[in-house]
Amino acid sequence: MPIANYPDLAPITRHARAMYSSRLLIAAVHHLRAFEALSEGPLAPSELQAELGLKERPAMVLFPALCAMDMWAYDTDGKLQLTSLGRHLTQGVRPTLTDYLGLEKNDSGVVEMAERLLNDGLRRSGAGGTAYVKEGDGPSPMDDPTTARALTLALAGRAECLAPIVATKLPKHNGHLLDIAGGTGYFSYEWLLVNTQATATVFDRPAVLEVAAELLNEFCQSGRPGAAGVRERVRFQPGDMLTDTLPQTDILLAASLFHDWPTDTCQRLARRFAAALRPEGELWIHDAFLNDELDGPLAVTDYSAQLFWVTKGRAYSRREYRGWLHEAGLTPSSESFETQMDYGLIWAKKDK
Repeated sequence: MPIANYPDLAPITRHARAMYSSRLLIAAVHHLRAFEALSEGPLAPSELQAELGLKERPAMVLFPALCAMDMWAYDTDGKLQLTSLGRHLTQGVRPTLTDYLGLEKNDSGVVEMAERLLNDGLRRSGAGGTAYVKEGDGPSPMDDPTTARALTLALAGRAECLAPIVATKLPKHNGHLLDIAGGTGYFSYEWLLVNTQATATVFDRPAVLEVAAELLNEFCQSGRPGAAGVRERVRFQPGDMLTDTLPQTDILLAASLFHDWPTDTCQRLARRFAAALRPEGELWIHDAFLNDELDGPLAVTDYSAQLFWVTKGRAYSRREYRGWLHEAGLTPSSESFETQMDYGLIWAKKDK
């Protein structure tokens, strides 16, 4: 299928996410005093993390972001240091813009970002907490029909933009695609248009799948060649990907999924997804990736700050993903494909 003739919409999402990194910067300067911690010389990331009292996740949100802003950099020994730009956010250098940034230090978003950094989330019960992501043994927020509908439809535009591109990058196959936490289902629908003999399962919470079924009806009635026949080749399977048995599949697509979860959960999901693959099956991940050096890019560190705010996760690097896939018994490919909106694809294969 031809890709729609519209520009890459990345500038829109970049501007929307930039407010989170602004909060990171001001919180780092005035609430964590992270710049002053480096003013005496470079520190190993682990040393700086300990000095600031940060856990792994907030440190891996904050440190790459400040590097991407060109405020910090790694020296030849792998230690973090202030750049010539970042030095002007310390009190020992003139001129300093520390007090200028301080004009916003009491902004409610900055104060809350500082609290989230220091506590790896909100400390106060009932103060907002993690949005959209299941907590412990309790129900998932996505089991609430109103919440599920609002978020799924909010993400629908992004999926409509990306799904046709992803469909052309995924393998051509006559077998089965498992679209895990598939949301709108658009990635499955577009892939089935390209692979006319294949089938697909969209796996998600029941309330989400109700919305996906409505969007499938619209898709099938769009008048696009072959769209009407997609309905008979896709099925919806409700469930919890963390605990329920996953159907066996030839290709498993995890789109914008891992970034909602902390590292240990990502490792567990990689093992579960690998187990669902048939021999020679492939696991494909579509997401926004940090540099392997964990120093950018800025668009992804902005996104990571947003994910830190609303989920249990953050953005991860390709190296981190490939490590999980290898640990799960898969063979990661060195290939990486760009799509749009600062996203890309990586994949791994299961042996015979």
